[in-house]
Amino acid sequence: MSFFNKFFSKEKEEDLDKGLEKTKSNIFSKLGKAIAGKSTVDEEVLDELEQVLISSDVGLDTTVKIIERLEERVAKDKYMNTSQLNSILREEIVDLLSENNTEDIEDFNPPKDIRPYILLVVGVNGVGKTTTIGKLAHQLTKSGKKVVLGAADTFRAAAVDQLEIWAKRVGCDFYSKGMNTDPAAVAYETVQYAMSNYLDVAIIDTAGRLHNKVGLMNELSKIKRSMDKKYSGAPHDVLLVLDASTGQNAIEQCAKFSEATDVTCLALTKLDGTAKGGVAIGISDQFKIPIKYIGVGEGIDHLQIFNKQAFVDSLFKDAEKFSVE
Repeated sequence: MSFFNKFFSKEKEEDLDKGLEKTKSNIFSKLGKAIAGKSTVDEEVLDELEQVLISSDVGLDTTVKIIERLEERVAKDKYMNTSQLNSILREEIVDLLSENNTEDIEDFNPPKDIRPYILLVVGVNGVGKTTTIGKLAHQLTKSGKKVVLGAADTFRAAAVDQLEIWAKRVGCDFYSKGMNTDPAAVAYETVQYAMSNYLDVAIIDTAGRLHNKVGLMNELSKIKRSMDKKYSGAPHDVLLVLDASTGQNAIEQCAKFSEATDVTCLALTKLDGTAKGGVAIGISDQFKIPIKYIGVGEGIDHLQIFNKQAFVDSLFKDAEKFSVE
């Protein structure tokens, strides 16, 4: 039994496997070509592997770190067989992810000692931010939590309408002051609403505009200050939503948002539609910000909690079938 199966259903495991299929094909088909005809792992094989990882959007810094670790292992065992490469690469990636701040969580429930739990959600337009909020609200309400969604993205009518549609769909509360109102006021009043109605969770959407860093920092800081005035310590988490299919752009967005505000966790969407799933490894390693959720499909239940061991298990499962042309 894999580590994954200890916490997740067979259906969830299959969803993750399917969601990572394009990434697996991209990595292991290239790797298979790189080691074809070779019996041992040498400098040439490692050079090829480096290019494979970079082209899979693992990122240069993280790729170099992985290759250096493999070089150390090759130096100890001068006759390492290429058939061992997948298992050794897998071990090194698990070790790498274990060194950052990502904690393997078992469910979607917020901390038991915080009520209401306030989650501020940030990210640029088009990454699946509002959809992720809706799916997260679904998971929480399904587990019995009372949730309110706050529409603090007051610059796009579509954002407010879409969030309200999600609230109705999942059966949770919705709070809005309409278009062109102060986002900080919406955030403040959403927190007030959650407290007054004894709710468990408030999830607050924000504008998806990627301003210059100063403008972004000022706006998000104002929103956070307004919530803290009403409820000391809020927000309890700032969730940055990133689109995995944008590869290196996702890494750049993570850099900008983490500089502009105290991002505490990440959601990585659209893994099922991309061959760039390696970006999860790079982001996790470079920023030391925990990945909390991943999107592996369009269905309402296709938002999963991120478990690093389960992710790597799925990524390397049946790897050999992708390396056969």
